[in-house]
Amino acid sequence: MLADKDRIFTNLYGFQPWNLDAAKKRGCWDNTKKLLATGQDEIIEIIKASGLRGRGGAGFPTGMKWSFMPKAPTPERPNFLVINADESEPGSCKDREIIRHDPHRLIEGALIAGFAMRARAAYIYIRGEFIYEAKVLQAAVEEAYAAGLVGKNACKSGYDFDVFVHRGAGAYICGEETAMIESLEGKKGQPRLKPPFPAGAGLYGCPTTVNNVESIAVTPTILRRGADWFKSFGREGNAGTKLFQISGHVNTPCTVEESMSIPFKELIEKHAGGIRGGWDNLLAVIPGGSSVPLVPAAQIMDAPMDFDGLKALGSGLGTAAVIVMDKSTDIVRAISRLSYFYKHESCGQCTPCREGTGWMWRVMERLREGKADVSEIDTLFEVTKQVEGHTICALGDAAAWPIQGLIRHFRPEMERRIAEANGGQMLEAAE
Repeated sequence: MLADKDRIFTNLYGFQPWNLDAAKKRGCWDNTKKLLATGQDEIIEIIKASGLRGRGGAGFPTGMKWSFMPKAPTPERPNFLVINADESEPGSCKDREIIRHDPHRLIEGALIAGFAMRARAAYIYIRGEFIYEAKVLQAAVEEAYAAGLVGKNACKSGYDFDVFVHRGAGAYICGEETAMIESLEGKKGQPRLKPPFPAGAGLYGCPTTVNNVESIAVTPTILRRGADWFKSFGREGNAGTKLFQISGHVNTPCTVEESMSIPFKELIEKHAGGIRGGWDNLLAVIPGGSSVPLVPAAQIMDAPMDFDGLKALGSGLGTAAVIVMDKSTDIVRAISRLSYFYKHESCGQCTPCREGTGWMWRVMERLREGKADVSEIDTLFEVTKQVEGHTICALGDAAAWPIQGLIRHFRPEMERRIAEANGGQMLEAAE
């Protein structure tokens, strides 16, 4: 279990004010000028050495991502940092807590990351539905400007750096990095074909890096405490502390900072008060937000909560939004509801996604009611494979994976419904 002295987000629950004075007392903006004096390339090397992987879901090494940016930007083509605060994944609620209770940690992180990447400015793209959070963030940015921490000669370092807060209109697809860039430019939020990747041609055709809120917010602490400190948590290749968001059928749902690789059972027992109705009542868990496949109770119990541990189970850590389902859950209905979400949020550019998400949801609804043939389960699985990996962005994968997880682990339940709807005739025929 993570000791209090090792917590990065010390105001996660908002027991203290969010403003600049309170943030300074918690260690934010403490001699930031000295951190910047470390040097641009050296900061990137420290982040690489810490083993920090992106906290937005994909888990790409953050330091490596930063190193893709041009080392000599020109006035005509400056570098930009875009911070993804469009937290729209069902089950995810960690970035929201950082923004409303500890915004200065994010702004300081933006300055350091921007400096390391030689960026001219940072754009924080915040989800439209986060009304209060956007107000707090804007007020915190204004505080930082007034105190000379960002803007001209930021922290008296000789480095000019602007921070802009941009409110999105609340579309899930804008969480995809190139769709976010399109939306920032004032266009329809649709993903771009890659290449070119944003580090080559991103915002306004300039080199851009898109990072998650949590990835940026932890960087000042990593620099202050050292890469080895951060690397001391979690297994090899899964370093650091992580915000876990636990929802569903637990006694005390919560967002909590914990060490990576903590076993699932320990995480739930220590922080979420255990499973509602006891551990025997656990059915399945979606461990990383709605887009990753579910894991049945027997497999997840002792699983380490990290990128590699959950990948080995055919799922993923994603954003670490742990959705717990007990035996009262209608599992087919739950996955059908997620299918509807992805159908609704598809931008429609790619035929497999535009047509496939709607088709998959309609078949899921029939399977939910048992008004289908057993052979359709195989057809559905086949279609998910045709959608997965055949689209511009990862929304096609996100729509396919929950259904694949359901078929993989709960096929007998789907077949039982069909049999029941047919008055048990199928079972008799099989005999």
